[in-house]
Amino acid sequence: MSTLAEQRAGTAPAVLTARLRLVLVVLLAAQFMLAVDFSILNVALPVIGTGLGFSLAHLQWIGTAFALCAAGFTLLFGRVADLFGRRRLFLGGLVVLGAASLAGGLARSPEVLIAARVFQGLATAAVTPAGLSLLTTSFPEGPLREKALGLNGALMSAGFTTGAILGGLLTDLLSWRWSFFINVPVALAVLLVAPAVVAESRPETRPGLDVPGAVTVTLGLLAVVLGLTQAGEHGWGSPAALLPLATGVLLLLVFRAVERRVPEPLVPLGVLGRRTVAWGNVAGLIAFVTETSLVFLLTLYLQEVLGFSPLAAGLSFGVLGIGTVVGGAIAPRVIGRTGATAALVGGGLVQTVFTAALLGLGTGHSSLWLLPAATFAGGVGNMLVIVGFMVTATSGLADGEQGLATGLATMTQQIGITMGTPVMSAVATAAMTGTSAAGVLAGLKTAIAVNAGLVLLGALTSGVFLRRRVR
Repeated sequence: MSTLAEQRAGTAPAVLTARLRLVLVVLLAAQFMLAVDFSILNVALPVIGTGLGFSLAHLQWIGTAFALCAAGFTLLFGRVADLFGRRRLFLGGLVVLGAASLAGGLARSPEVLIAARVFQGLATAAVTPAGLSLLTTSFPEGPLREKALGLNGALMSAGFTTGAILGGLLTDLLSWRWSFFINVPVALAVLLVAPAVVAESRPETRPGLDVPGAVTVTLGLLAVVLGLTQAGEHGWGSPAALLPLATGVLLLLVFRAVERRVPEPLVPLGVLGRRTVAWGNVAGLIAFVTETSLVFLLTLYLQEVLGFSPLAAGLSFGVLGIGTVVGGAIAPRVIGRTGATAALVGGGLVQTVFTAALLGLGTGHSSLWLLPAATFAGGVGNMLVIVGFMVTATSGLADGEQGLATGLATMTQQIGITMGTPVMSAVATAAMTGTSAAGVLAGLKTAIAVNAGLVLLGALTSGVFLRRRVR
């Protein structure tokens, strides 16, 4: 396996050795499991509510409790991984994830289930940036890292789709509890193999942790994510959404002021000021906001307009999953030949065209052929953007900053996932002209058009602000 010393000396292997392949399998297995976790409970929520006695008003907290912690703590844990050891945090997070998943599957009350989801979210916030930084420091910058990030992006996006399908199958065939239990053997397998093949990675001299910065940014992100989730439930003009959003913005402004003054900032403003980091994360945010929310819109289309069952709707996105795998496989080659910026722009334009094509969907089954064709091609384009974003946002940084860079990228990913659905839900709801199939479809088409416009905006900003070739 390549070591950090080898990479600094320029002697890291130029090809995937057998040991590096094993490292890749271990880290990708963990990332795939975390991606599945984001969507595996969506189909099962009504069944869980009935089984444990959740009120309808409190059911959304099964998802919100997870999202709050997964997004709110990821930047902090990304930096902690840099300071105290990425492998140590990665393995510790997997232990917490396995234990929380077991507790969630055995839960007999809403309180226990929500507590399990909180700890699952915290574990995700630790494992995701630690795993990504282990990936970027294990593979030297260039073709090997691009290939690793391409596979990671493909499996991550495929994991979201797989989670929806797997959640439906497990709930129908066994029990919703298996949506939690399935994490346990995967976490155990990774814990058994990882210590032997993944090297520890941390700086030789350990700087101090910026506690004021950590507190303000974590509380700020928690407030922003809470506001976004409340907006999806109560509307964007409600006090339940506006108060936490305003608090979050204020705390993030305080965080920025703190970072200008402390000697060892949690997020050095020089890193945030890099065009590759700043605009790479903008492109990633738009990619996650648009694709995850598009799945939500199309789920409503299949169930509310065409009358599909939840399981049938979930299975319909299998083609999208195939598209993301194909996109992840070809992304490293595209980036190797044309650069990451070309992948961001080209992938964004492909996603824009095929998202806009979905405006041709109708209230009958005659136009249904359009959905698999457009989601497959759009999935390929979206994956080009996601891999381009990961390569761009982590390029040109020292090993000691990789946890920070991947923490920022992970935060972007998770806020995008959290933000997309409430934003598009609000757009669709406002534009609906009634509860009939045609009225619902009118609102969905408005949201799809907005979605396509956002993707186009992301492609244009990447083209303008990242004109210099990024490898």
